[in-house]
Amino acid sequence: MNIKIHPVTHLSQITTQMEVSGIRRLLVIAGEAPWSEQQARQLSAQLSGDWLWVGEVSDWALHCAPSALRTLLGREFRHGIFDARKGFDAAALAALAGTLKAGSWLVLLAPEWQNWEHQPDADSCRWSETPEAIATPHFIQHLQGCLMNDTDAVVWRQHHPLNLTGLADYPSWQPVHQGPQQEQASILAQLNLLERGVAVVTAPRGRGKSSLAGMLADSSPGACLVSAPSKTSTDVLAQFAGKKFVFLAPDALAKNKPEGHFDWLIVDEAAAIPGPLLQQMISHFPRVLLTTTVQGYEGTGRGFLLKFCASLPSCHYFTLNHPIRWAQGCPLERLIDRMMLFEEPVLGRLPSGTVSFSRIEPHLWPQNAQQLADIYRLLSGAHYRTSPLDWRRLLDAPGMHYIAATRATHCAGAVWLVEEGGLDKSLSGQVWGGFRRPRGNLVAQSLAAHGGNPLAATLSGLRISRIAVHPSCQRQQLGSELIEQARQMATGAFDYLSVSFGYTEELWRFWQRCGFQLVRMGSQLEASSGCYNLMALLPLSRKGHWLVQHEQRRLLRNTRWQLPLPTGAIENKQMLSDDELSDDDWLELAGFAFAHRSLDSSRGALQRLLLGCELPPGVLRGELQEGETRAALGQLFKLSGRKALLAAQRQETETALCQLDSQRCGRLKTWVAHIQQGEFLPECDGVINTNKWFSDGKTG
Repeated sequence: MNIKIHPVTHLSQITTQMEVSGIRRLLVIAGEAPWSEQQARQLSAQLSGDWLWVGEVSDWALHCAPSALRTLLGREFRHGIFDARKGFDAAALAALAGTLKAGSWLVLLAPEWQNWEHQPDADSCRWSETPEAIATPHFIQHLQGCLMNDTDAVVWRQHHPLNLTGLADYPSWQPVHQGPQQEQASILAQLNLLERGVAVVTAPRGRGKSSLAGMLADSSPGACLVSAPSKTSTDVLAQFAGKKFVFLAPDALAKNKPEGHFDWLIVDEAAAIPGPLLQQMISHFPRVLLTTTVQGYEGTGRGFLLKFCASLPSCHYFTLNHPIRWAQGCPLERLIDRMMLFEEPVLGRLPSGTVSFSRIEPHLWPQNAQQLADIYRLLSGAHYRTSPLDWRRLLDAPGMHYIAATRATHCAGAVWLVEEGGLDKSLSGQVWGGFRRPRGNLVAQSLAAHGGNPLAATLSGLRISRIAVHPSCQRQQLGSELIEQARQMATGAFDYLSVSFGYTEELWRFWQRCGFQLVRMGSQLEASSGCYNLMALLPLSRKGHWLVQHEQRRLLRNTRWQLPLPTGAIENKQMLSDDELSDDDWLELAGFAFAHRSLDSSRGALQRLLLGCELPPGVLRGELQEGETRAALGQLFKLSGRKALLAAQRQETETALCQLDSQRCGRLKTWVAHIQQGEFLPECDGVINTNKWFSDGKTG
């Protein structure tokens, strides 16, 4: 029977019951924007609380953008509103749920219910690699299915009565008292007995990991040092540590051993720190405590345990299971877990049997819904940073392909492939010159922007975004078999398979065994992995083979001015050390002097230019040959800022080219100007012959 009293009044009565039971619930208000906001305002006026509004724009007293919500982690709020009427940031919704106290409503403002799946989602621009927002029907159908099948979720649709019958009753809840709870006290006792080694405490959010870490710092006889991805996220830890809270950022800690003696290093949310950086941090300390959310919106993943912790010589594992900030079985936590697939992946031993391979296409949703969910769960267990953003990409982003390896109906392995390249000549040329950076096409754009061929992005590639194998199936060549399945699928339709990854010797050996060949190596450590980035291709067509040969020759010519290549990176090739300027060098130098190509991308050609001309000392020679810092060069030549320094280096390059051949320099400058305007000329007055690029597809 429908409730006859005003809906907001009855919601107030239910809120009182929720406070007694220590639970939180989700309320969806779906309808036209003015109507849904009016209901939210009435509700906030009726129920006392903080009422944090999460949305891009709001005149609400307490509000923040979805992208800024991480800065509020560690704080607690009574009631929150999440504005998803134009875009749905799934990770931000989960993060907001993690900040809400017992007795709170999470109010989700949504578009009209029937139209939701057809409406372009502004958040899709972050992950779909499309220039415009796209509709996300598969995720919305999944979301609506979760909501309609949850008896504790409340859906209030415009032009429909609000039905509040059938909400489950929960037993009374007693808030936890101050001091360590039973699980925390047990772990603290064991930590105090630990003489050396690394302790890892994992738990879902709200279980008291940070407070436990603070209690350890406060109770330890000696000093403790705290680190975390962000100091703002350590408020709870600092509260429990009191005067013994001493913080040092991860990068500062990794560079220099801290002064003084510390009994413990405590790292909060450790899985959000790149593995190599974390390894450097913990090497200074006899005892280390790492706390992390194994599965959650941070995208830390169970891979932290499987990869990083498993590599440590002495590691002790602890888990907190019982929630502290709300009651066990909280309906909001349960619903968020179901929406975002936060449930722990089942990584126990799989049944024996033959492995079969199949292509899974997301456009065949919902018949492939379970297989896609299984793939996502396996990926979240294998990769540190698989997050709800990836779940959304997997379901609705265009150009995605999946191959699953199945054993006895269980997902034993999966590879995630992304279509790239196929740009027209004009756009590829503009990417080469640094004039355009369209969304997506990670490897294809890098081949053009950092490589030596302006037409590189016209080739079509299939990038391996993720690959994962179930722990019980590893060391059985299943990963190699998945790549072979991808190669067979791509042959005839694409010019190459590609992969981009943080270099480790083990990873590089795997990709080499699969037939991939190195085409690019980054010059800076990647923040996400703490490793140098490598890009490798497995050529599938004649054009693909030509591109690999061209880029490998370029790598070899530039070896003396770059980081050492991995062992055996380019096999059966003699080192090329000629210092004569080639046609390819002239083209790269024109891209640096007259376009926006970076100095790092042009470093080899610039070094050969300086060796072959009599350019006087300046900012170019000072940085590349004399090793002067940019700050010192700016002060010496009275140049303010990096832009002014780079402009001077481009001008010096033009001067040197003119000294060598002024007519050729002028023709190249004109050619680059046409590139900037989107006109890709096949030839440059005989200076370069762009028709040779892929013209006949020969590989010799």
